[in-house]
Amino acid sequence: MRKTMRSLIGAIVGLFCLSAPAIAETPAAIVEDVQGKVEGIEFMDYVAPGKIIKLGPKAGITLSYLKSCLRETITEGVVLVGAEQSTVQLGNVQRVKVPCDANAAQLSEREANQSAATTFRSMRADANSAPAKLPTIYGVAPLIQAKSGSTLVIERTDGKEPTITLALKNDIMVARKFYDLSKAGKSLTPGGSYLAKLGNKRYTFQVDASATTSPTPIIGRLLRLE
Repeated sequence: MRKTMRSLIGAIVGLFCLSAPAIAETPAAIVEDVQGKVEGIEFMDYVAPGKIIKLGPKAGITLSYLKSCLRETITEGVVLVGAEQSTVQLGNVQRVKVPCDANAAQLSEREANQSAATTFRSMRADANSAPAKLPTIYGVAPLIQAKSGSTLVIERTDGKEPTITLALKNDIMVARKFYDLSKAGKSLTPGGSYLAKLGNKRYTFQVDASATTSPTPIIGRLLRLE
């Protein structure tokens, strides 16, 4: 079995090298769950295309892809992370497409600043013109990627709502780099548009009108502010 596994891994690596000479380091998916012992992988890790994950007996992992919004539940076998989905050998995989917005999940600083600028421009634009679509989350309590030690301020831009000010202390961060508003008992309003301030950076986003307080896959409420 071990020899078969090693041969399979070698074949997968060779195939990937032929199809992708340069392995991108840009994250393709986030690890939403880990079951059993999985070497080199932890809860809330990002994984890039080309990453190989070995799952032993009864071990499992849940990957959510940032671009395709596919959520994969994988048990046992060998997993090759792709750009939009995984290749799985000697194991089982179940895929489901979940509501998510790649623009929110992959929001870089440059894109975020452009998003904020677009919002402010639309405020001055003709009232009859269609507003630019903001990055959207599908849960009322976003999971925010930001550095600990900073202060996050969230303000509603299309209505009156109390401003949320959060001190991002290390002891309350998830996996040392995420702040979960649901664990803090904070929530936003379905259909609302918001401005997040982190230091001198500005990020605009909106909450989908159908968002609820029910448990939501991480990928559907992820805002990558750092």
